[in-house]
Amino acid sequence: MKTIQERIEEHIHTISEFTATPGNGTTRLTYSQEDLKTRNYIKEKMKELGLEVREDGLGNIFGKLEGTLKDGPSVLIGSHFDSVPNGGAYDGPAGVVTALEVASLFVENQLKPKYPLEVVALIEEEGARFAGGLMGSRGMVGALSEEEFYRLKDKEGISTVDAMKAIGLDPTRPKTRYPKTMKAFLELHIEQGPFLEERDIPVGIVDAIVGLAQLEVTVEGKAGHAGTTPMDRRADALVKAAELIAQLPKLAVEEGEGTVITTGRLNVFPNGANVIPDRVVFSIDIRSGKEEHVQNVIKKVKDLLDCNRKNGIEISVEQSLYMEPKLLDEGIKEMIKETCNALNLEYLSMNSGAGHDAMVLSDVTNVGLIFIPSKDGLSHCPEEWSDVRHIANGVQIYFEVAKRLTEAE
Repeated sequence: MKTIQERIEEHIHTISEFTATPGNGTTRLTYSQEDLKTRNYIKEKMKELGLEVREDGLGNIFGKLEGTLKDGPSVLIGSHFDSVPNGGAYDGPAGVVTALEVASLFVENQLKPKYPLEVVALIEEEGARFAGGLMGSRGMVGALSEEEFYRLKDKEGISTVDAMKAIGLDPTRPKTRYPKTMKAFLELHIEQGPFLEERDIPVGIVDAIVGLAQLEVTVEGKAGHAGTTPMDRRADALVKAAELIAQLPKLAVEEGEGTVITTGRLNVFPNGANVIPDRVVFSIDIRSGKEEHVQNVIKKVKDLLDCNRKNGIEISVEQSLYMEPKLLDEGIKEMIKETCNALNLEYLSMNSGAGHDAMVLSDVTNVGLIFIPSKDGLSHCPEEWSDVRHIANGVQIYFEVAKRLTEAE
């Protein structure tokens, strides 16, 4: 019989092969063929454990171990399974695999929970295909309305509905999951930073998650021939966009207290080598541990854009995502600490600089989030790596916590 570590390694390796960029990291966009292969694998493993498997109208996957309490709220455990382009094998899947292994321990030990235990694999946390991110969890709690969901399109103009249907998913199924069906949510994630590894500490217990805002800016100018349009008669959208992007970092520096700002996506139209760009669309990601700093930087960005609407340049901005900083549940944090002490695992209390599905679900249920070390602090790149021993620690921690939360016998 395989050990937990061996099973974890096998899961991670198998899921990592479902990528659109073999040999160059993990590219698994929501509702892609790689998504389909991964979801089929996850559902197969859920069924092998005897879980009741279903998908909602967003494509989130649930595997339920029924409890003895009729219609009792579930203890959910899991993470997301999508990726950024050319990302790593551990961001998201490590948490899904942890959830599968916790359920496996319940089954192996013939534990019968009072409250149901549900493994959940969530879609589109990264926002790599459809703007905003955290789409699976936001849709679950009603923070993304059905109308907004139907309006979303990727950069190719493909809608969420058409993309779902292309891989056999049913977008007409219920999407919202009411709070009364959730007793708690547990998530394991790689740290995506250097602190745990540098201190040689195997577990990070997250106290709070930073607030974040994502904006999409459109700069419109006028197209023209690269050789025949004089420099003083141009309304070059890309030149203006570059000027604006170059000014953004100082806004975060001026705000201070760990505030950060990033432009990670930029699309140029018509994208011809000999054509003056007439439209540029770029993203702005703003994060801080205090909501006031996020709000301040949003205002500064909008003021900056207002000052640059001139000389044939039009600028518009839309806010695609806003999440307040979130404090996580004290009771679950205490359970995790007690479990770490019992297992003789050192831990570090810390905040998360990245957004997670846990922050969305914390609005409607009690949430716990733990980190495991990331090698060299790297993430969102092919070099991303975490030790399966640390994931196995997470399985043991959440197995004990889940037993208490479900009151398993």
